[in-house]
Amino acid sequence: MARYAYDRLTALDHSFLLFERPNAYMHVASTQIFEIGPLGTPEGGVDAEAIRDATAALLHRIPRYRQKLVSIPIEGRPVWVDDPSFNIDYHIRHTSLPRPGSERQLKRLSARIMQQHLDRERPLWEMWVVEGLEDDRFAVISKVHHCMIDGMSGVDLLRILMSPSPEAEIPEPPMFVPRPTPSGFELARDELWRRCTLPLKAIGDLGQFLGEARDTRRELGSRLRSLSSMLGRSLDSASTTPLNQPIGPHRRFDWFAMELSDIKRLRRALGGSLNDMVLTIVTGAVRRFLESRQCDPGAIHFRVMAPVSVRSRAEQGALGNRVSAWLVDLPVGESDPRQQLARIAEQTRELKESKEAVAAELLTQAAEFTPTMLLALGARNATRVLPFNMVVTNVPGPQTPMYLLGARMLEIYPHVPLTDQLALNVALMSYHGRLFWGVNADYDAIPDLHPFVLAIRDAFEELARLAEPKPADPPHASRGNGASATQAS
Repeated sequence: MARYAYDRLTALDHSFLLFERPNAYMHVASTQIFEIGPLGTPEGGVDAEAIRDATAALLHRIPRYRQKLVSIPIEGRPVWVDDPSFNIDYHIRHTSLPRPGSERQLKRLSARIMQQHLDRERPLWEMWVVEGLEDDRFAVISKVHHCMIDGMSGVDLLRILMSPSPEAEIPEPPMFVPRPTPSGFELARDELWRRCTLPLKAIGDLGQFLGEARDTRRELGSRLRSLSSMLGRSLDSASTTPLNQPIGPHRRFDWFAMELSDIKRLRRALGGSLNDMVLTIVTGAVRRFLESRQCDPGAIHFRVMAPVSVRSRAEQGALGNRVSAWLVDLPVGESDPRQQLARIAEQTRELKESKEAVAAELLTQAAEFTPTMLLALGARNATRVLPFNMVVTNVPGPQTPMYLLGARMLEIYPHVPLTDQLALNVALMSYHGRLFWGVNADYDAIPDLHPFVLAIRDAFEELARLAEPKPADPPHASRGNGASATQAS
């Protein structure tokens, strides 16, 4: 038995490290707003020490939060090892807005904190406790590198760090004893052995792939067709728009909230899925934005990348990325929201039937056999020919109130990172009957971010008007008594 311990990153997790650039961080984040509740201090602040101690007591349930990256010599693939110098005071920060802090000031602070890279010499996460928010509230701004979590594992993490009850007790934490770190020689030797056994693993994976199908030939044909379809779509480039340009180091972050029941009402009245409704609202917002930038929406082929979770029930609670993707064309040239919805619903139905998410997952698995140098080369060139204009990710969150040491979470605004040529991305999370939109944009490329957020609201309200029942025609007076409708009135 080896005297050391480490965890190897998957190719997908590794890719989020390779995509990182000086102007493009790759951490996911959120701004959470709480009632101050029992965490208020006599001086009017927030008991950040209590939050620190409670988080420290739960870290044994999130081992990755006390691990850092080291690289395998020569090959270069990173692995996770326990950090013997872990210091929670580095990761949990305490700051304040000028009292009484407004929501606008919180948005600006969120953007500044989010645009700062995480230190790769330490575990890749931070949590900022922000006091001074008006109306007896405070905020928590959290950052976790995308190589550690995807959207669904982020929700699982939320359930660990918070509680569905305001009376939850924090257990006494077990002592942290870091596992020994392997030497460079040991990592290189293990990697050489892994490479030698890859052909056997490939044969085993192929056998599992074939064995999962009831009708092997029919299922294999279906998966190959879906793979071919997905590759064809990815080679079909989207139009260049004002949203697709080089990005700088600074960010704007804005948000919007709506009632989840309103979205469900639209779904019942107009058809489609909840995600179809979200994409239709985004279509309306993008159309308005393009028109405000003097662009002709009818001449633009606009496509979004929508991440799709492939996480099984058995994988719930595990960190790392278990996600695939859909490429969806948004009909921004169509002015009628009903037609926009119909065309989006038709696409998503075809994507479900064609299993393109499964095809994308197969490509991700194939990347496990790709040398690090080739993965890095692919990541370096990927943003030059992106087949989509925007990322729109929608994550279902808890539908019951969540508490941080008795303080109830009121709102949560998710944040998805940008890459070069993607100057604006949209993330959504549902929580306790509301749908929270977080919109992240490059500071210089999208100075008109707030009008885009207002366009989201306007697109939603236009759909809501279409879903309203039309008033019944007024009853006509009987002609038998010789009275006209006018006279009767």
